[in-house]
Amino acid sequence: MEEELKIPQHVAIILDGNGRWAKAKGMPRNYGHVEGAKTVEVICEEAYKMGIQYLTVYAFSTENWNRPREEVDALMKLLRNYMKTCLKTAAKNRMCVRVLGDKTGLDEDIRSRIAELEAATRENDGLHFQIAINYGGRDEIVRAFRKLADKVERGALQADDISEEMLSENLDTAGIPEPDLLIRTCNEQRISNFLLWQLAYTEFYLTPEPWPDFTKEELQKAVEAYNHRDRRYGGLKEE
Repeated sequence: MEEELKIPQHVAIILDGNGRWAKAKGMPRNYGHVEGAKTVEVICEEAYKMGIQYLTVYAFSTENWNRPREEVDALMKLLRNYMKTCLKTAAKNRMCVRVLGDKTGLDEDIRSRIAELEAATRENDGLHFQIAINYGGRDEIVRAFRKLADKVERGALQADDISEEMLSENLDTAGIPEPDLLIRTCNEQRISNFLLWQLAYTEFYLTPEPWPDFTKEELQKAVEAYNHRDRRYGGLKEE
């Protein structure tokens, strides 16, 4: 009898290879981003069917602003459209959506759409879906420290009382369990400033498949690989 898979509670994904996938097909990079957004929809549904409770995707980093203006503008347009699509999908699938990152760096209309999406889906009991937009792990930690420093300055907190738990509670991911599994596509082998604090004991799975070609079968492979990992959190394996 085939052993039942242990499903990770939280899976994080670095969506890589959209542009290269499009270029290989003789298409503009933006075509790859559009198709990649469709893959996100598919994987959200498949993840929930598998029993994954939390899914976090790296959509746009703080460093992505350095890309060509034309590509950035196209990504922002895609983001605006995706917010509408995600609202409909979340309503149908009871998906709870949360956006991670520095929202102050986004245009006002995008911030409004994010606020609408988060408010409309907050009570949903389906997949908890986090989208990292204008997100950087270092930036997130700095912003958390600034919140704590402000409390210290106001006398509401003693510096000696700051703990790991307290810092975690001031990150964008407050209340969300740390990822059990990180997937990165298109043969890349870097963290790329993603969830630096939260990935301390996360298992990594790297695949050569570019994100637009990432299917439910690829997700299944990643979960199967996760099942072969021995998570000891710095301790010793029990005999």
